[in-house]
Amino acid sequence: WALHLETVTVALSRQYECTFATYPYGTKAAKIQLLVKAEEKKHYLKKVWLKQTLKIPCLEDVTSENLSTYPLKWLVGENGREDELVTEEPSCSAVYRNSSVLLRQRVFLGLNNTLKVFPTRITDDGRVFSCHVLYHPERVQKSSTTVRVFG
Repeated sequence: WALHLETVTVALSRQYECTFATYPYGTKAAKIQLLVKAEEKKHYLKKVWLKQTLKIPCLEDVTSENLSTYPLKWLVGENGREDELVTEEPSCSAVYRNSSVLLRQRVFLGLNNTLKVFPTRITDDGRVFSCHVLYHPERVQKSSTTVRVFG
């Protein structure tokens, strides 16, 4: 016995109960609490030396999950603004949108969707890089990393 839910949304978060009659044992019931999360976000701090390669994993806690089957994008935030750096769709090559002149030609997408910035500059200090993975139209997992550059 199974309950199949399609087009899962946050509104489906609630307790579900399955009740059925058996012979000769009588009625059996089971309850399950379903919690649908719309967004999961984690924040990290990454320290790097000046003129070195900065490597930021897309989702640090996800090691076994294959991210190449989901659309993702990398963004950079600075002064209250967020600019798109790289987007990647499943089975397509990455599209670099480096709108920031300071990051142009220094940003690359590595293995397992790791963002690489080389060489790091003092202007990278305090920047927030974030990775967004779209698992479902209503479910996005986000990871953001604040960079500290040391000379």
